[in-house]
Amino acid sequence: MNIKPSICFVAPKIYPVLARDRNIKIVGGAEVQQSILARAFAATGYRVTVACEDVGQQEAIEVDRVTVHNTFRPKSGLPILRFFHPHISLTWRALARADADIYYQRGCGILTGIVAAFCRVHRRRFVFAGAHDQDFDWKLPKVKKIQDKFIFRWGIRNADAVVVQNAQQLDMAGASGFNPILIGSCYLKPANASLSRQGYVLWVARFCSWKRPEIFIELARRLPQFNFRMVGGAGSEAGEAGFFETIKQQAVNVHNLEFVGFVPHADVEREFDGARIFVNTSEAEGFPNTFLQTWARSIPTVSFVQSALDKDGKSIGRAVQNVDALAQAVSELMEDDGVWHQEGERCRQYFEAHHSVQQSFEAYAVLFTHLMEGK
Repeated sequence: MNIKPSICFVAPKIYPVLARDRNIKIVGGAEVQQSILARAFAATGYRVTVACEDVGQQEAIEVDRVTVHNTFRPKSGLPILRFFHPHISLTWRALARADADIYYQRGCGILTGIVAAFCRVHRRRFVFAGAHDQDFDWKLPKVKKIQDKFIFRWGIRNADAVVVQNAQQLDMAGASGFNPILIGSCYLKPANASLSRQGYVLWVARFCSWKRPEIFIELARRLPQFNFRMVGGAGSEAGEAGFFETIKQQAVNVHNLEFVGFVPHADVEREFDGARIFVNTSEAEGFPNTFLQTWARSIPTVSFVQSALDKDGKSIGRAVQNVDALAQAVSELMEDDGVWHQEGERCRQYFEAHHSVQQSFEAYAVLFTHLMEGK
């Protein structure tokens, strides 16, 4: 009989999402995916832990059968020295407390190198999963410091498995010399989710420059006959709080745009229930959870990125090249019920065929079993 391996999800910002905490203003796509997977594995008898930042939670607290081990408090420690203590030292301690067979970490950064080093020293298995297309751009535009790029590259080179989200990442990782495994993102639609034929045009994301929220504001100005709704909070990176305030001031002057601001992940589903169309304005993505939240509801998406293709090579959701095309696509989907219904149903069918929690769980279970068998 196969013994189920223990799994540790290493995700610094995961606690507010995992614990459904409405008071901590942090939500990230990678954390949402890891929370879904952690619950799925814990519910089926695996011993599951997470290692995350200490935002005030009790050490070793249990959430939905998942044990939480604390690393360090955000912004703790002295400049320069904090890299070694408490960042590396307390992260290493949390990984040791987790005592897992497999450590799973998502998204590029120095954490990849830290987890890889821990697994190498303690002879554990390490799985790196991409969270963005740029994670597999070897220039690493999202990583600013040269030393951080080096640490990440070393870490991913020492991963026992590299998981990608989409076909583009599959090609990019393969071109960099990896043997990547494609496992799609997943989502569990709430039982009470609804669809609004008369709904608004929705934007939900973290406010940062590469998400380009200013394009959504321009879209609302161009289409004053429709209602627009903007949801999201400031990121934790330098300058993002100021960027949030700048965008907020621009938005409040647009009469048909409602600027909601931050909504806890536990409450954000109702924002999708009221939408007719979802718009993504990012310059690049991985596989947005927001696409799954909309496609599951038969809501069409319009974006500048192409995250999924059907068997005939046609984009799921509309992918456009410029703001003019974005406005044209939104106008058609808002005005033509037939086109809106047809595209929404196509999105739903694709979601149900490729992005259920069960499908992702089974794919990861096979991967984890293979890793342990090859140990």
